[in-house]
Amino acid sequence: MRNGFFLGAVTSLLMLTACTSHYQVANVSRTRILIDNTYDAMPDAAAAAFLAPYKQKVDSVMGPVVGQAACDMVAERPESTLSNLLPDIFMYMAKYYQEKPDFAVYNMGGIRAALLKGDVTVGDVLDIAPFENKICFLTMTGKQVTRLFEQIAARGGEGVSHGVQLVISKDGALVSARLNGKEIDPNASYRITTIDYLAQGNDGLSVFKEATALNSPSDAKNNARYIIADYFREMMKAGKIVGAEVEGRIVVK
Repeated sequence: MRNGFFLGAVTSLLMLTACTSHYQVANVSRTRILIDNTYDAMPDAAAAAFLAPYKQKVDSVMGPVVGQAACDMVAERPESTLSNLLPDIFMYMAKYYQEKPDFAVYNMGGIRAALLKGDVTVGDVLDIAPFENKICFLTMTGKQVTRLFEQIAARGGEGVSHGVQLVISKDGALVSARLNGKEIDPNASYRITTIDYLAQGNDGLSVFKEATALNSPSDAKNNARYIIADYFREMMKAGKIVGAEVEGRIVVK
């Protein structure tokens, strides 16, 4: 037993010694590598041939045009073109869920790419909304809505639909809030459309967890990207080019 204990102790000591690194970082340097069309001048023929069938498959899925964008659109706080468009799309598409929301909220963190003027493809929409976030609907009291707007102000702004007018201070306090030109009634009920990720109280909008009457369809077809793509298809079918403007939905003073 004593010999076994001794051998075990020696083995453990050797393992500890072997796992201990005596190396130290002497210095750290960095550089930028510009990736542009310079690398297209001398393509690797073997690599291009290997990737060709995969590229064809990806292009067939991501390449179809779903609509037209009237201008370049980006997502920036406190308000921007793309962060205005997406909640407006949710408001428009709510009719297919037999819902009539009072306003919509779409978080800046859920918008992962800009949208360029011209053709809008399936791939463009996927770049903008790559997550499995789904549209949902919920009800909040006026007091809760005011707290929601306070939390949006604290974050410096999020995407809100047309009709929402927030004035926030430079240090993230809510100065005033109006909806369709009216003050928020603390005793009224408001129907809101957003993504399920926010409805769960994420991204600093914890008051959403207090909402009631949740309508949160779980099928994949309710993912934000499909709803956005369907909206563009509907507009294209109607011969409309999709645009958006900064119109003072969130103003910092």
